[in-house]
Amino acid sequence: MGPAGRMLDKALDDADIERRAVYLTNVVKHFKWEARGKRRIHKKPNMKEINACRPWLDAEIEAVRPRAVVCLGATAAHALIGRGFKVSTQRGELVESPLAEIVTATVHPSSILRAPDDEARRLAYQEFVRDLKGVKAALE
Repeated sequence: MGPAGRMLDKALDDADIERRAVYLTNVVKHFKWEARGKRRIHKKPNMKEINACRPWLDAEIEAVRPRAVVCLGATAAHALIGRGFKVSTQRGELVESPLAEIVTATVHPSSILRAPDDEARRLAYQEFVRDLKGVKAALE
């Protein structure tokens, strides 16, 4: 698990959501990247890739039938909620959707890691946990 995954686990813990109680998956089922020195930098999937993977995602949601779907980042939000959803202004808002009883979106944990300094990361993390606490409250 990478740094974003570890941050997500910590945020779930801080929001008092048991990791095994939530279902997490990606919209696109492959890791697209570009080499930068010795590092592999994630590249945003395009609509063709999102649309190609959508049948698998829909089948997963149908099989698991989660009570809540939390889209992590704009790519997931646009794919599942719609292109009109703006994570920057609507994060944490519950939306009506056939996907699940509770559907919302928040930032992707990797965006917190890219914040410019420690204080910005701390504030972004607090907002992320707040969004997850909203999901916890809706589940209760």
